[in-house]
Amino acid sequence: MKYLVRLPVSLFLFFVLVLLPEALMAQLVVSGQVVSAGTEQPLQGVTVTASTGEQTISNEQGRFSLAVPAAARHLRFSSLGYRPLTVPVPLATQEMHVKLLPEGASLQEVVITGYETNRPLLETAGALSLIEQEVLDRFDQSSIVRAVNTVPGVRMEERAPASYRLSIRGSTLRSPYGIRNVKVYYDGVPFTEANGTTALNLLDAANIGRIEVLKGPTASIYGAGTGGTVLLEPRRFASGEKVLEVGTTAGSYGFRRYAALVGTGTENASIMVQYTRQQYDGYREQSAIDRDVLLISSEFRPSEKRTVGINVLYSDLYYELPGGLTLEQYAENPRQARGGTFGSVAQNASLDLEGINIGLKQAYKFSDSFRNNLALYGLHKFKDNPFNTDYERNTNQEFGGRTSFVYNTNLGSVGAIFTVGAEFQRGFEVARTYNNNGGEPGALRTDDEVVAKTGFVFAQTELELPADFIATAAISLNDTRYEITRLHQIPSGGIYQYNRNFEAVLSPRVALLKKLTEKVSAYASVSSGFSPPTEEEILTSDGSLNDDLEAEKGTNYELGIRGFALADKFSFDVVAFYFRLKETIVSRQDVSSVAVFRNVGSTDQKGLEVSLGYTVLDEPEQVLNLVKAWGSYTYSHFRFDDYQKDETDLSGNALTGAAPNMATVGLDLNTKPGFYLRTTANYVDEIPLDDENTVYADSYIVLGARTGFRHQLWQRLGLEVFAGVDNLTDEKYSLGNDLNAFGGRFFQPAPARNYYGGLNLGYNF
Repeated sequence: MKYLVRLPVSLFLFFVLVLLPEALMAQLVVSGQVVSAGTEQPLQGVTVTASTGEQTISNEQGRFSLAVPAAARHLRFSSLGYRPLTVPVPLATQEMHVKLLPEGASLQEVVITGYETNRPLLETAGALSLIEQEVLDRFDQSSIVRAVNTVPGVRMEERAPASYRLSIRGSTLRSPYGIRNVKVYYDGVPFTEANGTTALNLLDAANIGRIEVLKGPTASIYGAGTGGTVLLEPRRFASGEKVLEVGTTAGSYGFRRYAALVGTGTENASIMVQYTRQQYDGYREQSAIDRDVLLISSEFRPSEKRTVGINVLYSDLYYELPGGLTLEQYAENPRQARGGTFGSVAQNASLDLEGINIGLKQAYKFSDSFRNNLALYGLHKFKDNPFNTDYERNTNQEFGGRTSFVYNTNLGSVGAIFTVGAEFQRGFEVARTYNNNGGEPGALRTDDEVVAKTGFVFAQTELELPADFIATAAISLNDTRYEITRLHQIPSGGIYQYNRNFEAVLSPRVALLKKLTEKVSAYASVSSGFSPPTEEEILTSDGSLNDDLEAEKGTNYELGIRGFALADKFSFDVVAFYFRLKETIVSRQDVSSVAVFRNVGSTDQKGLEVSLGYTVLDEPEQVLNLVKAWGSYTYSHFRFDDYQKDETDLSGNALTGAAPNMATVGLDLNTKPGFYLRTTANYVDEIPLDDENTVYADSYIVLGARTGFRHQLWQRLGLEVFAGVDNLTDEKYSLGNDLNAFGGRFFQPAPARNYYGGLNLGYNF
């Protein structure tokens, strides 16, 4: 049964006023023309953005003119269907001639929105990965799992369809299900909730146009968390673009997917309305999914100084939970669900989640050198969750906001960017647990009201030093607290209140970057992080309170080098890191399969992350006009450093849930007539599934491919027909293993060989 939840009307103000002197700085006007590489045809509607925030759009002849302050360091050119390009600001008298390459034609330098300063990739001192639209589109869009797994240092899993788990550098350790210890934002608005959890399955893959993954502690800018931060961006439309798109996909095991989109762009606005419907009968018993998502995303520029955006996301999701299997069950029949009296089918183990999330944002320029970003949001969510051994019903209301002030100036010959800001979130949840009587709620066990509050203030300084050095220093002060009122409990029945305040913690970050050449840069950074337990770790699914749990604290050291070579045909990004985590939180299952958590001491994590790409052929006028090879590799030497479990010393054991080696490679082919081919191979080493390192998931290699044909039928109507296969070699493997599972139920089998195909139609008004 679906429950419709009404979002209560609430009005709140989140306004911060900072008085800073405004520097009156001389301006210069840059102008030129933007054309398509290869054809030299002018490009209309290209967005030209200065590093200081000024924007303009190219006209029908591809011409543009933009007044920028002296503090502007670079210009970014972006247009749908073309790779974004970032170039230094030229001399005032220099006419620019900018060539944009079609999407997927070559790796180019891009601008990073993370760390609040919108710097080019080669000027960003931190480990990060970009997942662009072309990577998201190389799969069937049933989820973003396979796209995320193309980048090093990151592993995303599905324990069941729509049951996601995201690990950045081993953070799966404390995530038996769901996404924890990783902060997620959508279009600059917090998507991770105040209680530390992220309902990423409320989003459809089509709602995402680009992903930035910032790895390691990013607390100095994004608050609590030692895993990393993920920034999701929606699709935007260029000036003059008006499109209607519809598409459908069908595949093995009853996979059906439908999508419709209307989008328009003007010089001062971008509006998109998108609806998706996804259904799947499931590879395993009790693994069906049914999801509807409606997204309204808009951005307006009412004046030269102000840009405002509104995102409204409504999602209605139902998915089933097949449960873990023992090794014997996995070998006998991987398609079966967990059986027995408390089996997944008998208890209708499933999750019904309905929610609405409204986000508002504003960017305001007080002057050419001083600007503010403000984001506010509210959400209402209902969860109905029959599990094998209990039944949960939760209702959650939440609001929050984030603001930052950025000041660009010159200190003599040194360029400087100063950023200060704050973020606050408050959530209120009514959480009830019942006995599960064959998929129906039985007697009430616990009735709780939970208030979660989290917030932080932060400051950051970046200095552009002589000899092409860029120095960064940042710090944040973080605080998290929970207030739990227990209204009912069996058998005691008494009302009592439990408060837990994880005291404010300072989290600094320092980094130094050196541009070795115009195409290569190297950096070093040291950062610390603070990650308090989530509400689900303190208040477990059976209603138990875990009041001994402490926050994790960690320090990360890393060295990296990235760049482009061989006329930009070859790209590389190499990072080595050492992460020391204290008060490490691990999970185990009790006899009822309920996840329980505790601190176990410390971990010692050393790793290497490599990303490479090479464009073999890039000739737009040839029949075979693009051949590109790419790959990523992750080495993880993660160990428990101080772990005493009862009478057993587990120090030195490999970190549970982390594969020592992972690699992904791909080959992309495009042709001038419109045919294309995308091939991907993913290797994962064997994975320890318990802290004792006595049970391992086997290593595996999964191959996939997608081929299709894109063609402009008439001047305004475009067609794409495609087909693909996943797990081409029919590999038997487990994706989303249950760690430290009770009764040996470690394995969550992934689908066997499966196929899909579909078509997309697009009409340009």
